[in-house]
Amino acid sequence: MKELYFKDNFWNTEITSTAGYDCLIQHLNDGKKTCKEIEDFIKARASIEEKYGKDLLNLAKKNCGQGELNTLKRALDVFKIQIENVGQSHIQLAQSLRDEAKRLEDFREKQKEARKKVEQHMESFHKQKANLYKKTMESKKTYEQKCRDKEDAEQALNRNTNASNTKQQEKLYAKSLQTKAASEEADRTYQQNVATLAKTVVEWQKEHIKSCEIFENHEVERINNLRNALWTNVNQLSLQCVTNDELYEEVRKSLEQCSIKKDLEYFVDLRKTGDNPPAPILYENFYNVQRPPSFSQTSVNAGRRGPLPNPVSENDSLYATVGDTNYSVVRY
Repeated sequence: MKELYFKDNFWNTEITSTAGYDCLIQHLNDGKKTCKEIEDFIKARASIEEKYGKDLLNLAKKNCGQGELNTLKRALDVFKIQIENVGQSHIQLAQSLRDEAKRLEDFREKQKEARKKVEQHMESFHKQKANLYKKTMESKKTYEQKCRDKEDAEQALNRNTNASNTKQQEKLYAKSLQTKAASEEADRTYQQNVATLAKTVVEWQKEHIKSCEIFENHEVERINNLRNALWTNVNQLSLQCVTNDELYEEVRKSLEQCSIKKDLEYFVDLRKTGDNPPAPILYENFYNVQRPPSFSQTSVNAGRRGPLPNPVSENDSLYATVGDTNYSVVRY
């Protein structure tokens, strides 16, 4: 299959047309836009990675199994440490992504400056070519008009060759000479403009070919750089997954060393309070003669002030005046 090149496929039959060149410029502008979009995409991904990393660092600072003991405590400590390491690795990944976006930005700006010079040069050629074409077409119209004027003057002179009016013949003859000179001058101007235009078109064609070659090289570089940037990007993300797995593997190793039996034994040895349970509570009958002396009636009465005095009157069986002057009946 024949290899296709920009310089062979972006021409137009109309001399003033810039359709092929405009098509190339539009494609290059679209490519520049794509570079900017991918650049912004990578920067946004970097921001996500950085935020995720910082969130993991904050999460690693929170309490997680603070009251645990022995092997499980060590496993939880390793777990938090590795979560912190994962967070740090994501922050580092964010910086790597920003570096890659910066390289892409520098490449885009470099191409922009190189293209700017070519575009300015070609725009100058396009204006020059258009102006020369317009000038040539105007000189052509003038030349054609002068030729018609010359033919009209010669025909008028021929028609009046046998006329008796000598003055009229001289006038027609002078006009014929005048129109002839004007047509010859218009012819020279027209030919000069055509030659100048042809020379300009040749130069423009050469510059167009050079521009096509430059633009094609730019496209090759752009596609290659975008391909490499995306390849690097996914490699960085894949490497991050590997790094995360290696860090998580440390957690798995610490969990493998976690022993339920050892943790239980460690807790018992550290916090045990005794190996004798309390004695059972026995039922004690209140009326049992064998109840402890501390609960006998004698001991209970011994703690009181003493028995009430006997009443003086047999009619007052509940309370009576006693000999003690300080003693009085409670009244309500």
